[in-house]
Amino acid sequence: MTRMDCDALREECGVVGVSTTAGAAAPVAHLALYALQHRGQESAGIASGDGRRTWLHKEMGLVSQVFDAGRIAALPGHLAVGHVRYSTMGSARRENAQPLLVASPWGPLALAHNGNLINAPLLRAELEAAGVTFHSTTDSEVVAQVIARAPADSLEAAVAYAMERIDGAYTITLLVGGAVLGFRDAHAIRPLAVGRSAHAWLLASESCAFDHTGATYVRDVAPGELVVLDGGGMHARPLLPPRREAQCVFEHIYFARPDTVLAGRNVHLTRRRMGRILAREHPARADLVIPVPDSGTSAAMGFAEASGIPFEVGLIKNRYIGRTFIQPDQAARELGVRLKLNPLREVIDGRRVVLVDDSIVRGTTSGKIVRMLRRAGATEVHVRISSPPIRFPCFYGIDTSSRGELVAASKSVEEIRQMIGADSLGYLSQPGLVESLQLPRERLCMACLDGTYPTRVPQEALAGRHALEGARVG
Repeated sequence: MTRMDCDALREECGVVGVSTTAGAAAPVAHLALYALQHRGQESAGIASGDGRRTWLHKEMGLVSQVFDAGRIAALPGHLAVGHVRYSTMGSARRENAQPLLVASPWGPLALAHNGNLINAPLLRAELEAAGVTFHSTTDSEVVAQVIARAPADSLEAAVAYAMERIDGAYTITLLVGGAVLGFRDAHAIRPLAVGRSAHAWLLASESCAFDHTGATYVRDVAPGELVVLDGGGMHARPLLPPRREAQCVFEHIYFARPDTVLAGRNVHLTRRRMGRILAREHPARADLVIPVPDSGTSAAMGFAEASGIPFEVGLIKNRYIGRTFIQPDQAARELGVRLKLNPLREVIDGRRVVLVDDSIVRGTTSGKIVRMLRRAGATEVHVRISSPPIRFPCFYGIDTSSRGELVAASKSVEEIRQMIGADSLGYLSQPGLVESLQLPRERLCMACLDGTYPTRVPQEALAGRHALEGARVG
Protein backbone atom coordinates (compact mmCIF):
# COMPACT_ATOMS: atom_id res chain seq x y z
CA MET A 1 0.00 0.00 0.00
CA THR A 2 1.08 3.63 0.08
CA ARG A 3 4.25 4.01 2.12
CA MET A 4 2.78 6.28 4.74
CA ASP A 5 -0.25 4.49 6.11
CA CYS A 6 -0.97 1.96 8.82
CA ASP A 7 -1.58 -0.82 6.29
CA ALA A 8 1.87 -0.54 4.74
CA LEU A 9 4.90 -2.74 5.11
CA ARG A 10 7.77 -0.87 6.70
CA GLU A 11 11.39 -1.76 7.08
CA GLU A 12 14.11 -0.40 9.18
CA CYS A 13 16.73 1.71 7.42
CA GLY A 14 19.05 2.76 4.68
CA VAL A 15 22.82 2.91 5.12
CA VAL A 16 25.67 4.56 3.21
CA GLY A 17 29.45 4.63 3.45
CA VAL A 18 31.90 6.91 1.63
CA SER A 19 35.68 7.09 1.22
CA THR A 20 36.90 9.92 -0.99
CA THR A 21 40.28 11.25 -2.12
CA ALA A 22 38.92 14.68 -3.06
CA GLY A 23 37.22 16.90 -0.48
CA ALA A 24 34.93 15.90 2.35
CA ALA A 25 32.88 12.71 2.42
CA ALA A 26 29.88 14.06 4.37
CA PRO A 27 28.38 16.02 1.42
CA VAL A 28 28.47 12.83 -0.66
CA ALA A 29 26.82 10.83 2.13
CA HIS A 30 24.22 13.60 2.47
CA LEU A 31 23.20 13.28 -1.19
CA ALA A 32 23.08 9.50 -0.89
CA LEU A 33 20.76 9.70 2.13
CA TYR A 34 18.30 11.82 0.15
CA ALA A 35 18.11 8.96 -2.36
CA LEU A 36 17.42 6.50 0.47
CA GLN A 37 14.83 8.60 2.31
CA HIS A 38 12.06 6.18 1.33
CA ARG A 39 13.69 3.50 3.51
CA GLY A 40 13.20 5.44 6.74
CA GLN A 41 11.74 8.79 7.74
CA GLU A 42 12.07 8.88 11.53
CA SER A 43 15.66 9.99 11.94
CA ALA A 44 18.82 10.67 9.95
CA GLY A 45 22.49 10.95 10.77
CA ILE A 46 26.03 11.15 9.41
CA ALA A 47 29.35 10.39 11.11
CA SER A 48 32.54 11.61 9.44
CA GLY A 49 36.23 11.10 10.13
CA ASP A 50 39.74 11.89 8.97
CA GLY A 51 41.55 8.91 10.50
CA ARG A 52 42.25 10.76 13.74
CA ARG A 53 38.97 12.34 14.83
CA THR A 54 35.30 11.48 14.37
CA TRP A 55 32.39 13.89 14.07
CA LEU A 56 28.70 13.00 14.36
CA HIS A 57 25.37 14.71 13.78
CA LYS A 58 22.04 12.91 14.01
CA GLU A 59 18.52 13.94 14.90
CA MET A 60 14.89 12.97 14.57
CA GLY A 61 13.34 13.99 11.26
CA LEU A 62 13.81 13.78 7.52
CA VAL A 63 17.20 14.32 5.89
CA SER A 64 16.15 17.84 4.86
CA GLN A 65 15.15 18.64 8.46
CA VAL A 66 18.24 17.18 10.12
CA PHE A 67 20.88 18.69 7.83
CA ASP A 68 21.60 22.09 6.34
CA ALA A 69 24.76 23.52 4.78
CA GLY A 70 26.18 24.51 8.14
CA ARG A 71 25.73 21.09 9.70
CA ILE A 72 27.28 19.36 6.70
CA ALA A 73 30.25 21.79 6.80
CA ALA A 74 30.76 20.83 10.45
CA LEU A 75 31.39 17.20 9.41
CA PRO A 76 34.92 17.25 7.92
CA GLY A 77 37.04 14.31 6.85
CA HIS A 78 37.42 12.05 3.85
CA LEU A 79 35.37 9.22 5.41
CA ALA A 80 31.67 9.06 6.30
CA VAL A 81 28.81 6.72 7.12
CA GLY A 82 25.14 7.72 7.09
CA HIS A 83 21.77 6.37 8.08
CA VAL A 84 18.02 6.90 7.69
CA ARG A 85 15.78 4.99 10.09
CA TYR A 86 12.40 3.40 10.48
CA SER A 87 12.21 1.58 13.81
CA THR A 88 11.66 -2.17 13.83
CA MET A 89 13.66 -2.75 17.02
CA GLY A 90 13.83 0.14 19.44
CA SER A 91 11.32 3.00 19.61
CA ALA A 92 11.43 6.16 17.52
CA ARG A 93 13.50 8.39 19.78
CA ARG A 94 16.78 10.25 19.49
CA GLU A 95 18.96 7.81 21.44
CA ASN A 96 18.09 5.15 18.86
CA ALA A 97 18.99 7.38 15.89
CA GLN A 98 22.08 6.32 13.96
CA PRO A 99 24.98 6.19 13.33
CA LEU A 100 25.71 4.94 16.84
CA LEU A 101 29.08 5.89 18.31
CA VAL A 102 30.86 3.59 20.79
CA ALA A 103 34.42 3.38 22.08
CA SER A 104 36.62 0.56 20.78
CA PRO A 105 40.29 -0.49 20.89
CA TRP A 106 40.61 0.90 17.36
CA GLY A 107 39.14 4.30 18.21
CA PRO A 108 35.59 5.64 18.08
CA LEU A 109 33.38 3.27 16.13
CA ALA A 110 30.40 4.74 14.22
CA LEU A 111 27.92 2.14 13.02
CA ALA A 112 24.87 2.25 10.73
CA HIS A 113 22.68 -0.85 10.41
CA ASN A 114 19.78 -2.08 8.29
CA GLY A 115 18.02 -5.29 9.31
CA ASN A 116 17.10 -7.12 12.50
CA LEU A 117 19.02 -9.49 14.75
CA ILE A 118 17.03 -12.45 16.02
CA ASN A 119 19.38 -13.03 18.98
CA ALA A 120 19.77 -9.41 20.10
CA PRO A 121 18.12 -9.89 23.54
CA LEU A 122 20.42 -12.81 24.37
CA LEU A 123 23.58 -10.99 23.24
CA ARG A 124 22.61 -7.83 25.08
CA ALA A 125 22.02 -9.74 28.30
CA GLU A 126 25.49 -11.33 27.98
CA LEU A 127 27.13 -7.95 27.40
CA GLU A 128 25.32 -6.34 30.31
CA ALA A 129 26.42 -9.19 32.56
CA ALA A 130 29.99 -8.39 31.48
CA GLY A 131 29.54 -4.76 32.54
CA VAL A 132 28.60 -3.06 29.27
CA THR A 133 26.30 -0.06 29.63
CA PHE A 134 23.85 0.51 26.76
CA HIS A 135 22.50 3.91 25.75
CA SER A 136 19.78 2.80 23.32
CA THR A 137 17.19 0.07 22.90
CA THR A 138 18.18 -0.94 19.39
CA ASP A 139 19.88 -4.13 18.23
CA SER A 140 22.35 -1.98 16.28
CA GLU A 141 24.13 -1.00 19.51
CA VAL A 142 24.40 -4.70 20.31
CA VAL A 143 26.35 -5.20 17.06
CA ALA A 144 28.60 -2.24 17.82
CA GLN A 145 29.38 -3.50 21.33
CA VAL A 146 30.05 -7.05 20.15
CA ILE A 147 32.66 -5.65 17.73
CA ALA A 148 34.13 -3.29 20.33
CA ARG A 149 34.41 -6.06 22.95
CA ALA A 150 35.59 -8.81 20.61
CA PRO A 151 38.60 -10.88 21.76
CA ALA A 152 40.53 -9.91 18.63
CA ASP A 153 43.85 -8.27 17.82
CA SER A 154 42.62 -6.50 14.67
CA LEU A 155 39.49 -4.70 13.53
CA GLU A 156 38.91 -7.20 10.75
CA ALA A 157 39.14 -10.07 13.21
CA ALA A 158 36.68 -8.27 15.50
CA VAL A 159 34.18 -7.90 12.65
CA ALA A 160 34.63 -11.58 11.78
CA TYR A 161 33.99 -12.49 15.43
CA ALA A 162 30.83 -10.36 15.48
CA MET A 163 29.53 -11.83 12.22
CA GLU A 164 29.88 -15.31 13.71
CA ARG A 165 27.90 -14.30 16.82
CA ILE A 166 25.08 -12.13 15.51
CA ASP A 167 22.18 -13.89 13.82
CA GLY A 168 19.52 -12.55 11.52
CA ALA A 169 19.54 -9.92 8.78
CA TYR A 170 22.12 -7.17 8.68
CA THR A 171 23.84 -4.85 6.28
CA ILE A 172 26.23 -2.58 8.14
CA THR A 173 28.50 0.35 7.34
CA LEU A 174 31.16 1.13 9.91
CA LEU A 175 33.52 4.11 10.27
CA VAL A 176 36.54 3.49 12.47
CA GLY A 177 40.11 4.73 12.24
CA GLY A 178 41.12 5.41 8.67
CA ALA A 179 38.56 3.22 6.92
CA VAL A 180 34.90 2.63 6.16
CA LEU A 181 33.80 -1.00 6.34
CA GLY A 182 30.69 -2.65 4.95
CA PHE A 183 29.46 -6.17 5.60
CA ARG A 184 26.40 -8.30 5.03
CA ASP A 185 24.90 -11.41 6.62
CA ALA A 186 25.64 -14.79 5.08
CA HIS A 187 22.12 -15.05 3.61
CA ALA A 188 22.24 -11.56 2.01
CA ILE A 189 18.69 -10.88 3.20
CA ARG A 190 19.01 -7.07 3.03
CA PRO A 191 20.73 -5.31 0.11
CA LEU A 192 24.14 -3.59 0.11
CA ALA A 193 25.91 -2.40 -3.03
CA VAL A 194 29.32 -0.98 -3.98
CA GLY A 195 29.66 2.10 -6.17
CA ARG A 196 32.56 4.12 -7.55
CA SER A 197 33.11 7.64 -8.86
CA ALA A 198 36.26 9.36 -10.11
CA HIS A 199 37.34 10.26 -6.57
CA ALA A 200 35.32 8.03 -4.23
CA TRP A 201 34.21 4.53 -3.31
CA LEU A 202 30.74 4.16 -1.86
CA LEU A 203 28.50 1.66 -0.11
CA ALA A 204 24.71 2.02 -0.08
CA SER A 205 21.55 0.05 0.58
CA GLU A 206 20.42 0.80 -2.97
CA SER A 207 22.20 1.67 -6.18
CA CYS A 208 19.94 4.70 -6.76
CA ALA A 209 22.11 6.46 -4.14
CA PHE A 210 25.07 6.25 -6.51
CA ASP A 211 23.20 8.06 -9.28
CA HIS A 212 22.69 11.09 -7.03
CA THR A 213 26.39 11.30 -6.18
CA GLY A 214 27.84 10.86 -9.66
CA ALA A 215 28.98 7.31 -8.92
CA THR A 216 28.19 4.14 -10.82
CA TYR A 217 27.07 0.76 -9.54
CA VAL A 218 29.93 -1.76 -9.39
CA ARG A 219 28.45 -4.83 -7.73
CA ASP A 220 26.54 -6.12 -4.72
CA VAL A 221 28.38 -6.97 -1.54
CA ALA A 222 28.45 -10.77 -1.48
CA PRO A 223 26.79 -12.80 1.29
CA GLY A 224 29.05 -12.88 4.36
CA GLU A 225 31.57 -10.55 2.72
CA LEU A 226 33.54 -7.68 4.28
CA VAL A 227 34.35 -4.67 2.09
CA VAL A 228 36.93 -2.10 3.24
CA LEU A 229 37.15 1.39 1.76
CA ASP A 230 40.33 3.33 2.59
CA GLY A 231 43.13 5.36 1.03
CA GLY A 232 44.16 2.36 -1.00
CA GLY A 233 40.76 1.96 -2.64
CA MET A 234 38.35 -0.94 -2.14
CA HIS A 235 39.35 -4.31 -0.66
CA ALA A 236 37.08 -7.27 -0.02
CA ARG A 237 37.24 -10.71 1.50
CA PRO A 238 34.69 -13.32 2.61
CA LEU A 239 34.37 -13.71 6.39
CA LEU A 240 31.53 -16.24 6.64
CA PRO A 241 31.27 -19.54 4.80
CA PRO A 242 28.62 -19.68 2.07
CA ARG A 243 25.06 -20.38 3.15
CA ARG A 244 21.79 -20.39 1.25
CA GLU A 245 21.34 -16.95 -0.25
CA ALA A 246 17.94 -15.57 0.76
CA GLN A 247 17.27 -12.13 -0.70
CA CYS A 248 14.09 -10.53 0.64
CA VAL A 249 11.50 -10.62 -2.15
CA PHE A 250 9.83 -7.50 -0.80
CA GLU A 251 12.90 -5.45 -1.64
CA HIS A 252 11.98 -6.23 -5.26
CA ILE A 253 8.21 -5.97 -4.76
CA TYR A 254 8.01 -2.85 -2.64
CA PHE A 255 10.91 -1.39 -0.65
CA ALA A 256 13.49 -0.49 -3.27
CA ARG A 257 13.13 2.58 -5.45
CA PRO A 258 12.16 1.81 -9.07
CA ASP A 259 15.51 3.14 -10.33
CA THR A 260 17.50 0.75 -8.12
CA VAL A 261 19.32 -2.31 -9.44
CA LEU A 262 18.93 -5.41 -7.24
CA ALA A 263 20.80 -8.60 -8.09
CA GLY A 264 21.59 -7.06 -11.48
CA ARG A 265 17.94 -6.34 -12.31
CA ASN A 266 16.19 -2.98 -12.57
CA VAL A 267 13.39 -2.82 -10.01
CA HIS A 268 10.89 -0.95 -12.22
CA LEU A 269 11.21 -3.51 -15.02
CA THR A 270 10.85 -6.35 -12.51
CA ARG A 271 7.62 -4.85 -11.19
CA ARG A 272 6.27 -4.42 -14.72
CA ARG A 273 6.83 -8.14 -15.24
CA MET A 274 4.90 -8.77 -12.03
CA GLY A 275 1.99 -6.80 -13.45
CA ARG A 276 2.06 -8.66 -16.77
CA ILE A 277 2.07 -12.05 -15.07
CA LEU A 278 -0.66 -10.87 -12.68
CA ALA A 279 -2.84 -10.00 -15.69
CA ARG A 280 -2.23 -13.47 -17.09
CA GLU A 281 -3.10 -15.18 -13.80
CA HIS A 282 -6.07 -12.95 -12.84
CA PRO A 283 -7.61 -11.23 -15.86
CA ALA A 284 -10.47 -8.77 -15.40
CA ARG A 285 -13.17 -7.26 -17.61
CA ALA A 286 -12.70 -3.54 -17.01
CA ASP A 287 -12.35 -0.11 -18.60
CA LEU A 288 -9.31 1.25 -16.75
CA VAL A 289 -6.22 0.09 -14.88
CA ILE A 290 -5.16 2.48 -12.13
CA PRO A 291 -2.35 2.12 -9.57
CA VAL A 292 -2.23 3.00 -5.91
CA PRO A 293 0.54 5.61 -6.13
CA ASP A 294 3.39 5.18 -5.99
CA SER A 295 3.76 1.59 -4.89
CA GLY A 296 1.52 0.07 -7.54
CA THR A 297 2.52 2.16 -10.56
CA SER A 298 5.06 -0.13 -12.25
CA ALA A 299 2.93 -3.27 -11.80
CA ALA A 300 -0.17 -1.42 -13.05
CA MET A 301 1.70 -0.49 -16.22
CA GLY A 302 2.54 -4.15 -16.78
CA PHE A 303 -1.04 -5.23 -16.10
CA ALA A 304 -2.34 -2.70 -18.63
CA GLU A 305 0.21 -3.79 -21.25
CA ALA A 306 -0.66 -7.47 -20.92
CA SER A 307 -4.43 -7.03 -20.65
CA GLY A 308 -4.91 -4.32 -23.27
CA ILE A 309 -6.95 -2.29 -20.77
CA PRO A 310 -5.92 1.39 -20.78
CA PHE A 311 -3.65 2.62 -18.00
CA GLU A 312 -4.96 5.74 -16.27
CA VAL A 313 -4.15 8.02 -13.36
CA GLY A 314 -7.14 7.66 -11.06
CA LEU A 315 -5.71 8.50 -7.65
CA ILE A 316 -3.65 11.60 -6.88
CA LYS A 317 -1.19 11.42 -4.02
CA ASN A 318 -0.66 14.39 -1.73
CA ARG A 319 3.12 14.62 -1.33
CA TYR A 320 3.12 17.55 1.09
CA ILE A 321 1.29 16.26 4.13
CA GLY A 322 4.28 16.63 6.42
CA ARG A 323 6.19 14.28 8.65
CA THR A 324 3.32 13.95 11.16
CA PHE A 325 1.80 11.31 8.89
CA ILE A 326 5.00 9.26 8.57
CA GLN A 327 5.13 8.32 12.24
CA PRO A 328 5.13 4.63 13.23
CA ASP A 329 2.28 4.89 15.74
CA GLN A 330 -1.37 4.55 14.84
CA ALA A 331 -2.52 7.75 16.56
CA ALA A 332 -0.34 9.96 14.35
CA ARG A 333 -1.81 8.51 11.12
CA GLU A 334 -5.52 8.60 11.84
CA LEU A 335 -6.43 11.06 9.12
CA GLY A 336 -4.97 8.50 6.76
CA VAL A 337 -6.05 7.78 3.25
CA ARG A 338 -8.32 10.75 2.54
CA LEU A 339 -5.49 13.21 3.16
CA LYS A 340 -3.00 11.21 1.13
CA LEU A 341 -5.09 10.10 -1.85
CA ASN A 342 -7.77 11.86 -3.85
CA PRO A 343 -9.74 10.19 -6.67
CA LEU A 344 -10.11 11.75 -10.12
CA ARG A 345 -13.88 11.57 -10.46
CA GLU A 346 -13.80 12.59 -14.13
CA VAL A 347 -11.64 9.54 -14.90
CA ILE A 348 -13.42 7.04 -12.64
CA ASP A 349 -17.11 7.93 -12.85
CA GLY A 350 -19.13 5.24 -14.68
CA ARG A 351 -16.08 3.03 -15.27
CA ARG A 352 -15.08 -0.49 -14.27
CA VAL A 353 -11.71 -0.14 -12.55
CA VAL A 354 -8.78 -2.49 -11.97
CA LEU A 355 -6.92 -1.21 -8.90
CA VAL A 356 -3.31 -2.46 -8.71
CA ASP A 357 -1.15 -2.37 -5.59
CA ASP A 358 1.87 -4.25 -4.29
CA SER A 359 0.47 -5.82 -1.10
CA ILE A 360 -2.31 -6.06 1.45
CA VAL A 361 -0.99 -6.22 5.00
CA ARG A 362 -3.85 -5.55 7.41
CA GLY A 363 -6.54 -4.74 4.86
CA THR A 364 -7.76 -1.49 6.39
CA THR A 365 -6.39 0.85 3.73
CA SER A 366 -7.48 -1.31 0.80
CA GLY A 367 -11.08 -1.15 1.99
CA LYS A 368 -10.91 2.63 2.32
CA ILE A 369 -9.56 3.03 -1.20
CA VAL A 370 -12.24 0.75 -2.67
CA ARG A 371 -14.96 2.78 -0.95
CA MET A 372 -13.35 5.98 -2.15
CA LEU A 373 -13.44 4.78 -5.76
CA ARG A 374 -17.09 3.76 -5.45
CA ARG A 375 -17.97 7.21 -4.08
CA ALA A 376 -16.18 8.67 -7.11
CA GLY A 377 -18.53 6.70 -9.38
CA ALA A 378 -16.68 3.46 -10.14
CA THR A 379 -19.24 0.85 -11.16
CA GLU A 380 -16.89 -2.07 -10.37
CA VAL A 381 -13.57 -2.26 -8.51
CA HIS A 382 -11.33 -5.25 -9.20
CA VAL A 383 -8.30 -5.33 -6.89
CA ARG A 384 -5.09 -6.93 -8.13
CA ILE A 385 -2.05 -7.39 -5.89
CA SER A 386 1.43 -7.86 -7.36
CA SER A 387 2.60 -10.11 -4.52
CA PRO A 388 1.29 -13.32 -2.99
CA PRO A 389 -0.66 -13.09 0.31
CA ILE A 390 1.51 -12.21 3.32
CA ARG A 391 0.70 -14.93 5.84
CA PHE A 392 3.73 -15.10 8.14
CA PRO A 393 5.66 -12.55 10.23
CA CYS A 394 9.06 -11.18 9.21
CA PHE A 395 11.91 -11.17 11.75
CA TYR A 396 14.50 -9.61 9.44
CA GLY A 397 13.71 -5.90 9.45
CA ILE A 398 10.11 -5.54 8.24
CA ASP A 399 7.64 -4.30 10.83
CA THR A 400 5.41 -7.41 10.86
CA SER A 401 6.79 -9.48 13.74
CA SER A 402 3.32 -10.66 14.84
CA ARG A 403 1.21 -12.97 12.69
CA GLY A 404 -1.93 -11.50 14.21
CA GLU A 405 -1.25 -8.26 12.30
CA LEU A 406 -1.61 -10.00 8.93
CA VAL A 407 -5.07 -10.33 7.44
CA ALA A 408 -4.07 -13.18 5.11
CA ALA A 409 -2.86 -15.24 8.08
CA SER A 410 -6.46 -15.79 9.20
CA LYS A 411 -8.66 -15.04 6.18
CA SER A 412 -9.04 -16.61 2.76
CA VAL A 413 -8.77 -14.53 -0.41
CA GLU A 414 -12.56 -14.55 -0.69
CA GLU A 415 -12.92 -13.37 2.91
CA ILE A 416 -10.44 -10.56 2.27
CA ARG A 417 -12.34 -9.60 -0.88
CA GLN A 418 -15.54 -9.31 1.13
CA MET A 419 -13.78 -7.35 3.86
CA ILE A 420 -12.37 -4.71 1.48
CA GLY A 421 -15.57 -4.59 -0.59
CA ALA A 422 -14.00 -5.37 -3.98
CA ASP A 423 -15.86 -7.03 -6.86
CA SER A 424 -12.93 -9.39 -7.29
CA LEU A 425 -9.49 -9.88 -5.76
CA GLY A 426 -6.45 -11.57 -7.25
CA TYR A 427 -2.93 -12.01 -5.89
CA LEU A 428 0.21 -12.84 -7.88
CA SER A 429 1.10 -16.49 -7.26
CA GLN A 430 4.40 -17.56 -5.71
CA PRO A 431 5.53 -19.22 -8.98
CA GLY A 432 4.49 -16.03 -10.81
CA LEU A 433 6.58 -13.95 -8.43
CA VAL A 434 9.66 -16.13 -8.97
CA GLU A 435 9.14 -15.89 -12.73
CA SER A 436 8.92 -12.11 -12.45
CA LEU A 437 12.14 -11.80 -10.46
CA GLN A 438 14.10 -13.97 -12.91
CA LEU A 439 16.05 -15.37 -9.98
CA PRO A 440 16.25 -18.97 -8.75
CA ARG A 441 13.75 -19.76 -6.00
CA GLU A 442 16.57 -21.01 -3.77
CA ARG A 443 18.18 -17.53 -3.77
CA LEU A 444 15.08 -15.84 -2.31
CA CYS A 445 13.63 -15.32 1.15
CA MET A 446 9.87 -15.79 0.84
CA ALA A 447 9.33 -16.56 4.52
CA CYS A 448 6.52 -14.03 4.92
CA LEU A 449 4.69 -15.82 2.11
CA ASP A 450 5.38 -19.49 2.82
CA GLY A 451 6.73 -19.66 6.40
CA THR A 452 10.11 -21.12 5.34
CA TYR A 453 12.71 -19.06 7.21
CA PRO A 454 16.41 -19.09 6.26
CA THR A 455 17.51 -18.78 9.92
CA ARG A 456 16.27 -19.69 13.36
CA VAL A 457 13.39 -17.45 14.40
CA PRO A 458 12.68 -15.95 17.83
CA GLN A 459 9.55 -16.21 19.87
CA GLU A 460 7.26 -13.30 19.02
CA ALA A 461 7.77 -11.90 22.55
CA LEU A 462 11.50 -11.51 21.75
CA ALA A 463 10.92 -9.91 18.35
CA GLY A 464 9.68 -6.61 17.05
CA ARG A 465 10.15 -2.97 17.91
CA HIS A 466 9.90 -3.37 21.68
CA ALA A 467 12.05 -6.48 22.15
CA LEU A 468 14.74 -4.49 23.98
CA GLU A 469 12.53 -1.80 25.50
CA GLY A 470 12.62 -3.38 28.95
CA ALA A 471 16.41 -3.56 28.99
CA ARG A 472 18.56 -1.27 31.11
CA VAL A 473 19.71 1.95 29.45
CA GLY A 474 22.61 3.85 30.98
